[in-house]
Amino acid sequence: MTQTLFVPTVNDDISDFCKLFRLYNSAITANSSIILDFSRCGFLRPNAVAFLGGFVRTMESGARSIKFNWSTLRENVQVNLAQNGFLKHVGIGIDPWRGNSIPYREDKLLNKNAIVDYLKTKWLGRGWINVSPLLADNIAGNLVEIYLNAFEHSKSKNGVFTCGQRYPELEQLTLSVVDFGVGIPQNVRDFLTRTDPGSKIKSDFALKWAFQAGTTTVDGMGRGIGLDLLKQFVKTNNGSLILFSHDAYVIVDRDSERYISHECSFHGTIMHITLQCDETLYVLPEELDQKLF
Repeated sequence: MTQTLFVPTVNDDISDFCKLFRLYNSAITANSSIILDFSRCGFLRPNAVAFLGGFVRTMESGARSIKFNWSTLRENVQVNLAQNGFLKHVGIGIDPWRGNSIPYREDKLLNKNAIVDYLKTKWLGRGWINVSPLLADNIAGNLVEIYLNAFEHSKSKNGVFTCGQRYPELEQLTLSVVDFGVGIPQNVRDFLTRTDPGSKIKSDFALKWAFQAGTTTVDGMGRGIGLDLLKQFVKTNNGSLILFSHDAYVIVDRDSERYISHECSFHGTIMHITLQCDETLYVLPEELDQKLF
């Protein structure tokens, strides 16, 4: 038995993340082989590309049959998936090329140096934002915490998936990082309920806890500053950050920081960062500046 699922057009509004979660949930609950049809898809942002990569690998690792109906792929979507390297990763022999994409990446195992190099050279180091080498080093060093946490705590068998894009007409630079593990709220619950076994911790509270300075679910380690400093960097530099995990999300921008319960649910973690490509010099958050000087 085979079921066809239609990949929709996906941007990066909250409703678009829900489209991805519904697609994945339909696949994992179906007792059948899956064919992904792109006839209803006119555009995919990097959050969708990274998510689809993890979706496919997760299905494959569970010995589930999943195939693409490539004949339904529109030309503009095909060009995008070829340029960022997604098609090459899923077995279509089209070599990616240098353009406005931050290459699609699959990290099955943790290689911290390779990930930091990718973030510095493929994302921050292309001259699209006005960032000093020092700041690029520190942004990459803190963003790599997302990968470290995914490998240490997510219990994902398939690693971490990344993709990004520059949009010249919007003057934006984006990056999405996805894992299909147990999710941040579950890790926080497991940690906090050790001392209070009867407590009920909602997902929005768990995300808020994880984004506070100094919090960590790693015993005896000063870890956990990555999310807080990423949040401060986004606020300081007029960017935005969306992170979904379980039935809640956080959205951070210059003026606000909101932790919201939501009917959509994804038992992994997806983070999407947007930076502005203008002449403004990106600066260090005050907290990090004090640590360095």
